[in-house]
Amino acid sequence: MSDRIAEVLDELRALTARDAPTKGGRVLSYVYDTGRSDIDRVAHAAAEIVQSVNGLDPTAFPSVAALERDLIAFARPLFHGDDDVVGSVTSGGTESCLLAVKTARDVWRAQGGEGRARLLAPVTVHAAFQKAAHLFDLRLDLVPVDPATGALDPNALTRRLGPDVAIAVASAPSYPFAHLDPIATIAAHTADHGIALHVDACIGGFALPWWPDVPEWDFRIPGVTSLSADLHKYGYAPKGASILLQRGRDRHAAQYFATTRWPGYPVVNPTLLGSKAAGPMAAAWAITRLLGAEGYGELIDRTRVATERLVTAVTAIPGVRVMGTPTGPLFALAADTATDARTQVDPHHLADAVRRRGFVLQQQPGLAQSDGTRLPPTTHLTITPVTADAADDLIATITDAGDEVRGRPAADPTPVLAALSSADPSDALNLLGLRAGELPAEQATLTALIEALPHDAAEGILVSLLQSLIDPNAASE
Repeated sequence: MSDRIAEVLDELRALTARDAPTKGGRVLSYVYDTGRSDIDRVAHAAAEIVQSVNGLDPTAFPSVAALERDLIAFARPLFHGDDDVVGSVTSGGTESCLLAVKTARDVWRAQGGEGRARLLAPVTVHAAFQKAAHLFDLRLDLVPVDPATGALDPNALTRRLGPDVAIAVASAPSYPFAHLDPIATIAAHTADHGIALHVDACIGGFALPWWPDVPEWDFRIPGVTSLSADLHKYGYAPKGASILLQRGRDRHAAQYFATTRWPGYPVVNPTLLGSKAAGPMAAAWAITRLLGAEGYGELIDRTRVATERLVTAVTAIPGVRVMGTPTGPLFALAADTATDARTQVDPHHLADAVRRRGFVLQQQPGLAQSDGTRLPPTTHLTITPVTADAADDLIATITDAGDEVRGRPAADPTPVLAALSSADPSDALNLLGLRAGELPAEQATLTALIEALPHDAAEGILVSLLQSLIDPNAASE
């Protein structure tokens, strides 16, 4: 049996061989590497201890309640919550955002809201809120932002407030451009209207408490009614663990689903999941115990130094600009259109050239806003503590890549668009030069195509592509 176990594990290692590297700071999105093996060890050991525990029922597994209680107690003072702030551990940022919206919708209805509720947010708010509006049947009202900086004018949002708004959302900071929304200004208006305000700090929540010179963004602001922060981002826990905090036990109670109206056991769920793994929560608990607030501060300080260094370095590259004024350990690069076309660096060609050199940056398509303005295509970088170790290499790589692609026009999707317009939609992947289950080595054209196509068409192609990754028939072809 031991030989068979070894064979199975070798097969798993072979499957992961083509994955983007999760250690060493080579991937600047999705993963949050501290560079510390002791953190990895305690996370793995803690998750193993509770591997067979079912987080569904804390009456059968009281350790689940204790872990969750301790994590809420750790997070609450970081976000300046008083004793009235309570919450839940969820499976990730998306679930935290979904629950915040579901709770606000239900409270709005209980308070007399009629018809279809509205979710009001800047266009830069995380796509999880688009999913929430879709799933819980809210009308999505996205407010345009400054196309040059990604900044939100608070007046553009607050003048859209009305009795049908069940929830407004602000980001701390936004994922695409790291803009910290003017939360205090928005909250003053939502509070006057009696409207819930959720602060999405999923990416910034466990970084901003130690970041210098950040305006107030959390429960210090009276109008903030809920806040999400991901333990599996700058909390450094394994996926997936997030925290959703609610101001008030009545609001937290509205988050729950409970029923005794079937012949089985009473079902009482504070989250969308029923049965759920306790491993990520135990790992998060162990890491917070190991690090404490002081340990987190040291890691974030290391991340801040690396972020500032990288922003300074890329700003000096001709033809590249940093989008807006980022807050926290992330930022986005755009072409500097104020320079001559021969000097400009297309951010997606830049990302492809960087990838060939061993680092993975995240391409973001441009977007037409509802007011007719257009957000530019950008490339996103998330910085982690381990980035400090790779900073010299990363700066040299981005600089060299910029020299390689400088003056090269943005990818032109026109030939693919023409082919798509006359072809069966089922042939879309072939027309894109994609093999089922594989992305192209150069993704600038694919990203440009996503930007150029109508949203329904682009989303359909992407669904087909991702569907092919898990299709047993496609995998066998």
